[in-house]
Amino acid sequence: MKKDNIFWVGYSDLMTSLFFVMLVLFVVTIGYLKFNLDATKEQLEKIQELQTSIQKLPEKYFEYQSEYKRFKLNKEIQFKKGSSKINEEYSGYLIEVGNSITKLISDLKSQEKFKKFDIKYLVVIEGMASKDNYSRNFELSYERALSLYEFWKSKGIVFNPKECEVQISGSGTEGIREYSDNLEYKNQQFLIHIIPKMGKLSNITND
Repeated sequence: MKKDNIFWVGYSDLMTSLFFVMLVLFVVTIGYLKFNLDATKEQLEKIQELQTSIQKLPEKYFEYQSEYKRFKLNKEIQFKKGSSKINEEYSGYLIEVGNSITKLISDLKSQEKFKKFDIKYLVVIEGMASKDNYSRNFELSYERALSLYEFWKSKGIVFNPKECEVQISGSGTEGIREYSDNLEYKNQQFLIHIIPKMGKLSNITND
């Protein structure tokens, strides 16, 4: 009988110890989940703040289309049919456009409130083409975007790869198109997408 008592006392102590271990693990888990939730919430707030800041590109050069979440150049860059060569008359304007983008990204990177988030930026240059039955419209749209990127490089406008990744794309005659019918030719344009990319959650600490 005494052996049975010793067994149940030992068993009770074991269960009590396990209970406290589980309790500690539960508290630690809740704390960890709350930390990640707070970090995610703070990250989301900063992304929204960044998006608002990005929309402050000079209206002299850019029009932000909120319905499409993208930037459109205020000046229509027209190409000859089947050509991706940028007309010389747009040179000065496009230099100012490139400098505006690099300045905005540099200014955002230098702001103390964004530094701990290890933010990098994705700049997508999207070329487009009009529905004019040209057989190489998809290739042409990419070549138009590439021509802008190469033009900027030739003018010394280079995006710091540590801060910004540039992607060249062409949507051909598809994608979100603003013009149709008699205004279809106006789809021969550049679109600029600037997307902030947050670092890992482990880089985030609450101040």
